[in-house]
Amino acid sequence: MNRTDRLVAMVLYLQGRRVVRACELAEHFEVTERTVYRDISALSEAGVPIAGEAGVGYTLMKGYHLPPVMFTAEEASSLFVGGELVKQFTDPSLHVPMTSALDKLRAVLPRESQDHVDKLVRGTLVLGKGFGPNQDPAQQPMLLPVQQGVVQRRVLRMTYRGGARADETQRDVEPLGVVFYGGSWYLVAWCRLRTGLRHFRIDRIKRLELRSERFEPRPDFNLAEHMRSRDEGLETIPARVWFARNVQEKARRESYATLIEELPRDGGAEFSLFTVSLEWMARWLLSFGTCAEALDPPRLRELVRLEAEKIAAQHAPLAEAERS
Repeated sequence: MNRTDRLVAMVLYLQGRRVVRACELAEHFEVTERTVYRDISALSEAGVPIAGEAGVGYTLMKGYHLPPVMFTAEEASSLFVGGELVKQFTDPSLHVPMTSALDKLRAVLPRESQDHVDKLVRGTLVLGKGFGPNQDPAQQPMLLPVQQGVVQRRVLRMTYRGGARADETQRDVEPLGVVFYGGSWYLVAWCRLRTGLRHFRIDRIKRLELRSERFEPRPDFNLAEHMRSRDEGLETIPARVWFARNVQEKARRESYATLIEELPRDGGAEFSLFTVSLEWMARWLLSFGTCAEALDPPRLRELVRLEAEKIAAQHAPLAEAERS
């Protein structure tokens, strides 16, 4: 953020609060307190009526307001995506006021920004009922350029790591939509490397380039229909697992499902989740050693035990003759 933008943002920040301390401004704008003092001085010299009292903080004089500030297309898009999260995951009593607020926002946007938002809304889906650690758009640095690629139909060149043990691959993709499900944001795209539709977890994109090349729309593709047919083809199985506290963040990061905490116990907590493969989950749980325990269904516990027995047999002590 350049200084001019920061000065305007600082007035807006003050305008929305009664009293603000210099340390709070420094933390919010990621500058030093010395810089805050210089900015406040510059604003005062420009005629902005800021009152300050040592040990208390700064405040705008009563009656002073900036004229309405227009949102950029990216800012408006972020608000609309946040609104979709609110409508999906919060109490129904918030749905009507959120919809009304978004309608008012849309009404004051310039036409080009309205078009941008309309395209983004058509290319964004929020599904499911569970939060994960990756739902906040502000914590997803790759989400904005991915959205731009969807709206502008521009090819994305990215370096992607599919999982903790997967190798990084570089690929060009045609972004078709952004979906939130299973506690994470995903890019749905036509992958030129694999020549097919693929889902890429956005927080696993390591590097991203928004290319100037544009691709033709796929008239036979509908994001909602694609997700519906995908879900119909998957049989999900409910499971319960205990994770120690020190591995819960790793479990959330690696899991393709939302972990819902239900019962804290024994230095960890029991979680419920859904999986499409008990065999995969058994092997995954073994990677946590004694910091994870399969609780239910019984078949999952059995698979973990059988896999552990295979590992133990493979690592049985070598015979003396084999050692020499």
